[in-house]
Amino acid sequence: MVSWEVMWEAEKGEGTALEVKNEAIPSSKPLKVKTTKSERRALQESQRAAKAAAKAEGNKSIAAASGRVTSVKAAKQPSQKKDVASAAPSVAASEKKGSDRAPEKDRKKDAPPPRMQFDDKSRVEKAKRRAVVNQTEARNRVELFRHLPQYEQGTQGPDLESKIFQLKPMHPAVYKVGLQFLAGDISGGNARCIAMLQAFQKAIKDYITPPEKNLNRDLTAKISSYVSFFTECRPLSISMGNAIRFIKNRIAKLPLSLSESEAKALLCSDIDRFINEKIIVADQVIVRHATTKIRDGDVLLTYGASCIVEMILLYAHEIGKQFRVVVIDSRPRLEGQSLLRRLIAKGLSCTYTHINAVSYIMHEVTGVFLGASSVFSNGTVYSRVGNASVAMVANAFRVPVIICCEAYKFHERVQLDSICFNELGDPDAILKVPGRMDVNYLDNLQNKENLQLLNLMYDATPSEYVSMIVTDYGMIPPTSVPVIVREYRREQLLM
Repeated sequence: MVSWEVMWEAEKGEGTALEVKNEAIPSSKPLKVKTTKSERRALQESQRAAKAAAKAEGNKSIAAASGRVTSVKAAKQPSQKKDVASAAPSVAASEKKGSDRAPEKDRKKDAPPPRMQFDDKSRVEKAKRRAVVNQTEARNRVELFRHLPQYEQGTQGPDLESKIFQLKPMHPAVYKVGLQFLAGDISGGNARCIAMLQAFQKAIKDYITPPEKNLNRDLTAKISSYVSFFTECRPLSISMGNAIRFIKNRIAKLPLSLSESEAKALLCSDIDRFINEKIIVADQVIVRHATTKIRDGDVLLTYGASCIVEMILLYAHEIGKQFRVVVIDSRPRLEGQSLLRRLIAKGLSCTYTHINAVSYIMHEVTGVFLGASSVFSNGTVYSRVGNASVAMVANAFRVPVIICCEAYKFHERVQLDSICFNELGDPDAILKVPGRMDVNYLDNLQNKENLQLLNLMYDATPSEYVSMIVTDYGMIPPTSVPVIVREYRREQLLM
């Protein structure tokens, strides 16, 4: 039984902050005091506010809250109810805000940075003022792809070579690799990624921490400036972006107790380990898996020049399997010609044709092996333009399409087309035939205002046209790509 004092304080909405005196009431039945709905609601809100304050502030806040309540006993009842009613939602909102703050911050870190939209004139002008590579924009671009950068190639090579030793913030090794990207001397996903990582490695070895600066922050800023320069020379590939994320993650996790020389040695060893495990050893594992799908008498078709597909074909030939290779090629790069020369030199039986004849030769093909620049989370394969056409023709002929791709090229992005994200090549490359001046009929048309030139570098192959993806984690269907993305990211966090 409670006393009259407790009931009176509860009627005012203060019963939770007072001590309960166990005094018996001289009656056989407990006394019930009628309260209005608003009073009961105020009592409930005051109890919730007290529980929330006790949970958030601990014992000190509880003692302070009880002192405040006892000090305002003489205040009027309406103001007490108003204060209690406003306290509960504010405490609840602060609790909710505090609980969601950390996960939201982590989600922002995981989200990829917004890509530069080159149809935004104000942002483009700001980027030009900060840029080291002042390339000349191509004229008469296709309106649908105006958000992508497109420049006239070969306009900044000599000028940049004279600036290598004048601009001090940039390392010479980074400049050299950037110029090779700009001139097209280094192409291919693995080759570009390895060249970038080796340039970073040389820059880290020569790095000296400025006075009164932290190595982790200053070196991260240096890497970001190098990445900006590489992006100006040529847009980064997905594999390069994943490698940059790995390096920055390793820099951020460097123990503060390490000396500068120890930290630089650890970073250089991490870069070597990344190149060895994620590229070299991964390619060897993919070759072992993919050769199990080659049988004697097969006719294998490939498109362009993929280094991993070339390794698979050469290894299958070395272990004694009898098969024939069909190399499909296309302008303007004609990468299949170099692949064809290397395969013939090793003694493989080959057939060479252009992509316009793929439907005529597909009826005798038993399997299609294609490389990839990246594989997205929804199973879409992002690769050299023309891969999607070859895969769709193979699917129409019921020929299995096998994609060979390292796990470090996988990305959590979801992409449905090749318009929003792509790379535009040199527009003059589709007008001129190298080495054939007698057939360059369009050579004098690049300055015509009513002619728009489009040289797409990549396309997106939907997952329904892919039979299997061979990775260093094993052979998987396109629907299992999110599993590889999750496992790869978990492995990177544990390294």
